[in-house]
Amino acid sequence: MYKSPPPSRKLAAAIAGHRPDIVHLASPFVLGVRGAALAARAGVPAVAVYQTDLAGYARTYLGAGELAAWRRIRAVHSAADLTLAPSTASLRALAEHGVPRTELWPRGVDTARFRPELRDPSLRSELAPGGELLVGYVGRLAPEKHVELLAGAAALPGVRVVVVGDGPSQTALRAALPRARFLGRRTGDDLARVYASLDVFAHTGPFETFCQTVQEAQASGVATVAPAVGGPLDLIDHGRTGLLVAPRDPGALREAVRVLRDDPALRAALGRAGRAAVEDRTWEAVGDQLLEHYARVRHERAVAVR
Repeated sequence: MYKSPPPSRKLAAAIAGHRPDIVHLASPFVLGVRGAALAARAGVPAVAVYQTDLAGYARTYLGAGELAAWRRIRAVHSAADLTLAPSTASLRALAEHGVPRTELWPRGVDTARFRPELRDPSLRSELAPGGELLVGYVGRLAPEKHVELLAGAAALPGVRVVVVGDGPSQTALRAALPRARFLGRRTGDDLARVYASLDVFAHTGPFETFCQTVQEAQASGVATVAPAVGGPLDLIDHGRTGLLVAPRDPGALREAVRVLRDDPALRAALGRAGRAAVEDRTWEAVGDQLLEHYARVRHERAVAVR
């Protein structure tokens, strides 16, 4: 009877058979750890991507373990020739916790799919039959996202909150936001239509290493609000391309929504400036940056072994 080889042996065989010039570790904490070791054994440089705030997750779900999480992060990423971080806040955090050899590599956004022209009057009438201001959240419904912070904004007169996504907190959030419309998970062109039909996009999570949904909302020409921490600090120029608020502060979030409700001209200006800010952040441009990182790592490895 044939017995399949263990995953580590399969991975070693794949690396040997493929004869790569570089190994890209997209998620270094499970299979990627073994991939880094095998890349080192084969003499192939490895590039790791830091994309999840595991320390923040430890605080949220365990109430402890932040230092242990950083020890794990440091051990894994120190084994790579280069770690790519998606934001300047992530770069600072990695440096503060002793992770060497880091560079910035942000994320792209599909500005052809996400665009203001998809604004749909019929969808807006369905979601806000009384002409309410549509304030949307898009993302996973989980404790670390703190979507319940939208309760104050949802209680404002003339405001309708729309929640897009699913996850373990959905039942609790329906209770916390009884007036909100929950649309479930949306993808592709359907998601793009929802984005463009919003008046304000509000992100609530304080643990974002980047925050792709802010970029997608900006590409859709929508005024954005997000906490002044982590990835959004790179994406939002406060007062010009969006509004930044104190993290985990429902009053600050409510006030930002109130200001945008009462100032249509500001909403429009933030939406236009947000769209202009992301027009050059295409996935093609970001891919070219990644190739440049690959080339530099390969050159440095070649020089080191001479």
